[in-house]
Amino acid sequence: MTWETVIGLEVHVQLNTQSKLFSGAATDYGREPNTQACAIDLGLPGVLPVLNQEAVRMAIKLGLAINAEITGHSVFARKNYFYPDLPKGYQISQFELPIVGKGYLDILVDGNSKRIGVTRAHLEEDAGKSLHEDFQGQSGIDLNRAGIPLLEVVSEPELRSSKEAVAYLKELHTLVCYLGICDGNMQEGSFRCDANVSVRRQGAAEFGTRAEIKNVNSFRYVEKAIEYEVERQIKLIEAGGTVEQETRLYDPDKDETRSMRTKEAANDYRYFPDPDLLPLIITQAFIQEIKASLPELPQEKCKRFINQYRLSAYDAELLISTRALADYYEETVKLALEPKLAANWIMGELLAAINKANLSIVESPITAQQLAGLILRIADNTISGKIAKMIFEAMWKGEGSADEIIEKQGLKQVTDNSAIEQWADEVIQQHPDQVAAFKAGKQQLFGFFVGQLMKVSRGTANPEQVNEVLKQKLNS
Repeated sequence: MTWETVIGLEVHVQLNTQSKLFSGAATDYGREPNTQACAIDLGLPGVLPVLNQEAVRMAIKLGLAINAEITGHSVFARKNYFYPDLPKGYQISQFELPIVGKGYLDILVDGNSKRIGVTRAHLEEDAGKSLHEDFQGQSGIDLNRAGIPLLEVVSEPELRSSKEAVAYLKELHTLVCYLGICDGNMQEGSFRCDANVSVRRQGAAEFGTRAEIKNVNSFRYVEKAIEYEVERQIKLIEAGGTVEQETRLYDPDKDETRSMRTKEAANDYRYFPDPDLLPLIITQAFIQEIKASLPELPQEKCKRFINQYRLSAYDAELLISTRALADYYEETVKLALEPKLAANWIMGELLAAINKANLSIVESPITAQQLAGLILRIADNTISGKIAKMIFEAMWKGEGSADEIIEKQGLKQVTDNSAIEQWADEVIQQHPDQVAAFKAGKQQLFGFFVGQLMKVSRGTANPEQVNEVLKQKLNS
């Protein structure tokens, strides 16, 4: 019997506003515990929340980017539950009338495009954080995070594999970073995911009972958690058991999910409109103002890169994966006028060096202008590809521009045929046994002679001319 996986994702996008959703307290990450929680965040008697307009603007930005309905009249509600890091005893969220309605995201999996519906995206305040380490059997509460604005993006249950779920998450992650509404830092909890997972027999119309995997904060862990949960549910059903509706946690050390609590239904939270907040009225003029401010979005940029720079879909997808990387590429091409060569160097040498050094593209020691200078010298045959790699290493170490390094180290490519012939004669004279073996039919030795000549020339000889000269001399 074959099984079908059904996945819906709830993604919490932490909006990078300067102050909290309903108070003026700061939102800086990593400050001393409880130093950024004001009277409103603490829920002290008599305080009144005031909505942060910038958070509303950011929510609408995402709504427009996913082609969603923007609700002209939305309402904030109180979601009631009791937990130590929720000092008010309720969370201000949105229930029946969210700010962003139905929209969609297009994802690409194994070269195939699929449209995933977005049910809604609503604004809500974050809770505080419970700390369980270094308290000698007790727990500490840090309320710095309490009240930070979140945009919860809820997908339709249209994802059918862990691979599709990760593709959706990466697409959304790229989008919120492009829009500048979230820094996307998953390690710090700025972008975290709850995965609702169920299985049903192939062809069944009804969904199975779902389990919610709570607060997964890396793409890899989302994939592994879903795969484990799918396998767990199938084994349970096939053994005659039933899946319980519950909230589960993923343990990356054991690569397993474990039960956290019984999953609440909406009526358990006793939602009702927050009496301290008026309905949010959004005008068309405000929406149009925000729409005019949107940047070029990732999928639009990808299509343009393919058409304008004649890149493959793979290259374009990689280069637009972050806005900073796309900007770096375009700045390089603007100066070097070699789109494919620039793409190869950025995706190859540059990203390899950046990843090895654990840097971001904006921290690269080699600027787009410097890389463009190197690419120009490759394109005009001043240097070979091999020499270019040596120069790249020197540039990475801060030894100057490509032109400065070429001049300083005498690395200009030699295209003088007489000089290359002289080096070829020298190599042939020094290796009579290999010459005899080559002439006897051992053709694979040709690469040996090329390597020896390049070594003698310190890599400066033009590779194409080296091949031509050696062929003539060895076959004569």
